[in-house]
Amino acid sequence: MLRQVTIHAPTSIVVFDLGKVLLDFDYSIAGRRLAARAKLSAAEVQKFLDQSPLLYRFETGLMTQREFFEEVRRQTGFHGSFEEFSGFFADIFWEIPPMIALHADLRRKGIPTYLFSNTNDLAIGHIRRNFPFFANFDGYILSYEVKAMKPAAKIYEALEQMSGKRGAEILYLDDRPENVDAGAARGWQVILHTDPEKSRTAMARFGLLP
Repeated sequence: MLRQVTIHAPTSIVVFDLGKVLLDFDYSIAGRRLAARAKLSAAEVQKFLDQSPLLYRFETGLMTQREFFEEVRRQTGFHGSFEEFSGFFADIFWEIPPMIALHADLRRKGIPTYLFSNTNDLAIGHIRRNFPFFANFDGYILSYEVKAMKPAAKIYEALEQMSGKRGAEILYLDDRPENVDAGAARGWQVILHTDPEKSRTAMARFGLLP
C-alpha cells in the first residue's frame, strides 16, 4: 500500500530511508559470525543484536563503538578483537539495485536527496567504504548523530533544519509505517515503500520520474 498525502506544493527534495529501501540487511549474518566465537547460539546472538535495548542505545549515540563492543562481548562471550567484531557486525548489507537506480535517476534530474536513517557509526563506516552511492546525497540525518530515532519528532526536525524545507516540499520514502506516518503528520508527502516497482510508480505520480 502507498501512503501519500495530498500534493499541496511542488516537491523540492526527496528523503530516503536506508535499510530495506536502498540497502537490504540481515542480522542473522552477524549472528552466525559472532556465535562462532561466542558462548551463545547464532539465533541468540541475532536476537540480542536486533532486539535488545543495547542496539537502541548505540543507535541513539548513547554509547561509543568501544562501549558497545565491550557490552556485546560481556553478554555474549565473544572472544575476538574489536576489529573482528566490527567487521562481523557491520558487513550485513547488500544493495537493492532498482532503488539505487531510482535514486540515481532523481540525481540526474537535479533533485536534491537526503538520507534519513536509524543507524550506528559502525554500520555507516562500513557502508561509506563499500557502497559508492552513499556519497551521492545532499545531506545525511543519522540517528546516532542526532541522538534520536524515528519516529521521534527530534530527528524529523533535524531534517527540516538541515534542508530548510517544510511540509509538502519534502517527499519521504520509508518501509516502516510508523516512520512514514510521523512524516505525514508534519505535512510531508510520503510513500510507504513495499517494493521498487511501486515506489517508482509513486515517484511518477509525483511528477519526479517518467
